[in-house]
Amino acid sequence: MKSNLPVLPERRLFLAISAIALIGAGLLLFTFIGPDNTRFFCNQPTSDNFHPMTAPMQLKAILHYATSRIVPQQSFSEITVSFDVLRSISPCNFLVFGLGHDSLMWASFNTGGKTLFLEEDPTWVQTVLKDAPDLNAAVVKYRTKLSEADELMNTYRSEPECAPSKSYIQGNTRCRLALTSLPDEVYNKEWDMIMIDAPRGYFAEAPGRMAAIYSATVMARNRKKSGVTHVFLHDVNRKVEKAYANEFLCKKYLKHAVGRLWHFEIPPASNITGGNDGAWFC
Repeated sequence: MKSNLPVLPERRLFLAISAIALIGAGLLLFTFIGPDNTRFFCNQPTSDNFHPMTAPMQLKAILHYATSRIVPQQSFSEITVSFDVLRSISPCNFLVFGLGHDSLMWASFNTGGKTLFLEEDPTWVQTVLKDAPDLNAAVVKYRTKLSEADELMNTYRSEPECAPSKSYIQGNTRCRLALTSLPDEVYNKEWDMIMIDAPRGYFAEAPGRMAAIYSATVMARNRKKSGVTHVFLHDVNRKVEKAYANEFLCKKYLKHAVGRLWHFEIPPASNITGGNDGAWFC
């Protein structure tokens, strides 16, 4: 999630203060309710595949954003929508497409949970982890290009392996929208919240977010636990993000639209009745 837009000094100061306030609020919340109060938490088993996100992570985030001139890419109002959801369900399983200046913030919001970042650029992963080694990040290879977005949209329905009734991504090489090279823990875990703010999608040779949106939808529909999967998609002001959100995430599941961020609550496929008899996603 590398930012390519210049940030004005006034906006830097405002966003930095906002980020500190949000992180501080998360720390206070954790302090008051404590790790043993499960009224606000998802019940998740622990895993050795992830570093524990404890209160020190929040303190590191406060220190980082208080002393850095680089601030998160999303606006205060956009961050607040995701923060409110995390406040109500964390600690939980949080999957983030993208690794960037806001990653330490997202991990600190999910203290005690499992947060995994998926990034396309291995050099960028090394750069970020050098300053924040406690983050969990993995490099992902994409099979798509942004220039193929229209073709993929027009042809995916003719490929049976892309159909909702199939609903799988691991090993699904016939469906070009399925992400087949993710780490095993992505496939083996149910994610309570998915943030799509990557890969890059602003030039023709970039991977685009088509596969990320499709794969996040499949993961959400395959949920076996109770409740919905919260899916957040950033940069919906762009044509491809908006078109693929409408095709797969579905406007009927849209709960919040703030700035360039859309928040969907996707129910498991087993809870979806009526409509198109499962022929298409929406």
